[in-house]
Amino acid sequence: MGNATGVEITGPLGERFAEILTDEALSFLADLHRGFDERRLELLALRKEREATLADGGTFGFLPETLDVREGEWRVAEPAPGLEDRRVEITGPTDAKMTINALNSGAKVWLADHEDANTPLWDNVVQGQLNLRDAIAGRLEYTSPEGKRYALTDGARPTIVVRPRGWHLPEKHILVDGQRTSGSLTDFGLYFFHNHLATRPYFYLPKMESHLEARLWNDVFAFAEERYGRPTGTIRATVLIETFPAAFEMEEILYELREHSAGLNAGRWDYMFSVIKKFRTRGRDFLLPDRNSVTMTVPFMRAYTELLVRTCHKRGAHAIGGMAAFIPSRRDPEVNRVAMEKVTADKTREAGDGFDGSWVAHPDLVPVCREVFDAALHDRPNQLDRLREDVSVGAADLLAIGQTPGGRTEAGLRNAVSVGVRYLDAWLKGTGAVAINNLMEDAATAEISRSQVWQWLHNDVTLDDSGEKVTRELVERIADEELAALGGDLAAARALFMEVAVADDFVDFLTIPAYERMP
Repeated sequence: MGNATGVEITGPLGERFAEILTDEALSFLADLHRGFDERRLELLALRKEREATLADGGTFGFLPETLDVREGEWRVAEPAPGLEDRRVEITGPTDAKMTINALNSGAKVWLADHEDANTPLWDNVVQGQLNLRDAIAGRLEYTSPEGKRYALTDGARPTIVVRPRGWHLPEKHILVDGQRTSGSLTDFGLYFFHNHLATRPYFYLPKMESHLEARLWNDVFAFAEERYGRPTGTIRATVLIETFPAAFEMEEILYELREHSAGLNAGRWDYMFSVIKKFRTRGRDFLLPDRNSVTMTVPFMRAYTELLVRTCHKRGAHAIGGMAAFIPSRRDPEVNRVAMEKVTADKTREAGDGFDGSWVAHPDLVPVCREVFDAALHDRPNQLDRLREDVSVGAADLLAIGQTPGGRTEAGLRNAVSVGVRYLDAWLKGTGAVAINNLMEDAATAEISRSQVWQWLHNDVTLDDSGEKVTRELVERIADEELAALGGDLAAARALFMEVAVADDFVDFLTIPAYERMP
């Protein structure tokens, strides 16, 4: 390190970090930053403009200026090697233990997560890249503090698909010309640079809000391919449709990425957060009930997933189902039985709707998901032939938020506060995927918790069960009671939760102020 012009590393250099932070890799990151960061910042500013319009009474609809794209005859590229059959995908961060367990799980795809299931501690950012490179080379091993050894097994392994951070997050430990780099470009650039010859460079793209943001990614991919002499389409990307604006631009997003497209995914938890976030100031017509009441069968969620399958299959793209948050228990048979039943029901609905595969968060759930999709697919690798021409979803269907049944209760508020604080405590300490109450919580579900508290507080909600009005004082009291029952020092997490859940100004993403609290 030291010869990459204009690049400064401000984080400590751990063991083997020099293998990832090479001069050539950092020069590539610098070129990505100089070539694309200005556009990234412009697109983030455009998000703010659209949000202001919505707060002033605007709404969402399908874009008239891209009607020709929606009515045109075009298809995305054929499925890439290793992505033809995606019936079960496992997700998780890139720590050594999870990397080994995911690659030994029997899934078809592993979403190697540098985003919602990860925290961007400097050590996680670089060590995750080392773990991926070692795993691809077949040499990754891990021994737990208890002495248990983990190693890669022989046989077929899942295709690795890396999820970089969203466009909104910076990387404060790598500066180019004195400026923080993009977390997205850092995660993408380091993985592509070190692995594009050893494996197929595939990605999951999170948090996008428009086809213009997809166009930026496509230009990044084209630049990387040209720079290193790789054929167009070497890079493939699956886009998570997990923001409300993106639901109105699915076809346009596929079109922008068509040579690099590997389909769309129904990112259900971030989608719910985005709905709350976008309509948080629009009154009672847009208030959601307790989080656990908002199932995938409520009208606005049903419309979103059915439109996603129809859109993908119309264009020859895979449609991948979302994460069931339930996790099994190896200690409690009853908890395990309930979790298995709920995951089976969730995956059965997705397979019946035409999805080509779906996500699980735990190796024990891989057989459950696989069994469901095996029954639907038989000997086919996917369901691309199911065009779902019976589906007709308009803007009003996506906007039918007020038709969601369920109540707003003290139990729901308590759960939101407790889960939000407990998750942030883990996040600040470096863990991004946490089992709480037999559910897998990540940044997306924590966002639902804090945004729902904010929305109820700022829209004068009265709780259906207790009759109390949601006030800052009530939230503070509930936090005190819940944390007293938990014990331990949760003061830092509590303070952060209050900052993002009850302040007058709504923070776009809780991970932004949380990141500033990290070393």
